[in-house]
Amino acid sequence: MGAYSNDGVLLSPIYSLSSGQDLRSSKHVYDNVHGNIYLDPLSLKFIDTEEFQRLRDLKQLGVTNSVFPGAVHSRFEHSLGVYWLAGEAVQRLKNYQGLELDIDRFDLQTVKIAGLLHDVGHGPFSHLFEREFLPRVESGSHWSHEDMSVKMIDHIVNQHHIDIDPEMIKRVKEMILASENANAKSSREKPFLYEIVANGRNGIDVDKFDYIVRDSRACGLGCNFEFRRLMETMRVLDDEICYRAKDYLTVHKLFVTRADLYRTVYTHPKVKAIELMVVDALVKANDYLQISSHIEDPAEYWKLDDSIIRTIETAPNEELKEARDLILRIRRRNLYQFCNEYAVPKEQVEHFKNVTAQDIVCSQTNGGVILKEEDVAVTNIRIDLTRGSQNPLQSINFFQDYESKEKFPIRDDRISHLLPTSYQDLIVRVYSKKPELVGPISEAFENFQVKTYGVKAQVHPTPEKKKRPRGF
Repeated sequence: MGAYSNDGVLLSPIYSLSSGQDLRSSKHVYDNVHGNIYLDPLSLKFIDTEEFQRLRDLKQLGVTNSVFPGAVHSRFEHSLGVYWLAGEAVQRLKNYQGLELDIDRFDLQTVKIAGLLHDVGHGPFSHLFEREFLPRVESGSHWSHEDMSVKMIDHIVNQHHIDIDPEMIKRVKEMILASENANAKSSREKPFLYEIVANGRNGIDVDKFDYIVRDSRACGLGCNFEFRRLMETMRVLDDEICYRAKDYLTVHKLFVTRADLYRTVYTHPKVKAIELMVVDALVKANDYLQISSHIEDPAEYWKLDDSIIRTIETAPNEELKEARDLILRIRRRNLYQFCNEYAVPKEQVEHFKNVTAQDIVCSQTNGGVILKEEDVAVTNIRIDLTRGSQNPLQSINFFQDYESKEKFPIRDDRISHLLPTSYQDLIVRVYSKKPELVGPISEAFENFQVKTYGVKAQVHPTPEKKKRPRGF
């Protein structure tokens, strides 16, 4: 059988055939995005370990399923999806430019393993663990799941005595870290291979191809981004992957679709409220459970997954009471209450400084309830097109047709005047941890806006119904 694309078109698993692998005797799994995914023997050695199987217990979107009930897919199936697409991407380049690029079976296997293991060091609850929890309990920490993935790979190879070429492992780890080390390109052999799994140069990679389609489907959203079109037509020129000029808007749609997911799903107000509560619970439980104590030790770290919340919830220990009460509030839908939000004015974005709970508390007027910092939760949300305030398309080169040997960038104004002139949104959102304080906190938040910008930047006042406790 073949693998199905996101639009249901049957595709031939050509890379498996060309590598001499008989698919009839191969182990395969059925994926609801890509269809049958065929697993090669070396990949199975990594998959059939407790460290990789842990990914089944890490939801891809963390607590998002509390708002979008279908979002229960895990890092496990995402990793299989990236493995499959990574192999397809290399095989397509090999089919069309194999002799020119000198792509061999070693390259194919290396990129597939990198796709498979790129998230093996991921923390619980999507990116909440490293971006929200660790900074509060490990001051100055620069821990990243990519770095832990590299450590975990070494641990798996040593622990399970996997027979794999040391040079392959070295390149796999470099490919996983490519999103952080984009400038290392010049020193690598076949640098275009490092743009397939985690592309630090312009953000176009099969990791995004998979999660954009998978997340959209799981959340019940439409997705008209056609990653197959880009995979079929991409070409390597001067050691970098380029795209047909006529596919410019398809490339742009990748970044726009990702930004839409951030705005409507990943940073949904209720999702962020629950994330804030989970972070507070983990912080309160950390001293007793020592959650952060093993973040540098793969032998212990692999035991940490989303079930840590159940551990807190069911433990009878008095030391966990505050954390346990927060989890109980989440279960009973007694959430932190959204007060209001505003988008930082475009001219203020470049020099923006994160707003804190202290900023809001210090903006309250005299009289009435005296607010405390622990009553307020503030989240500063950045939504961009993968390159911060920069246009990612400036780092992408195109070609005219398959006979052309020249690559070139395309300026936005040469395509459409409807494309954005700004590539980053900053949203400041404020929550009340106690339902009865929504009113005073909303007023203090408005005062802060007037003091900072001279006007209320929020779109509308906090509705009266927001000032009363409410559920789902």
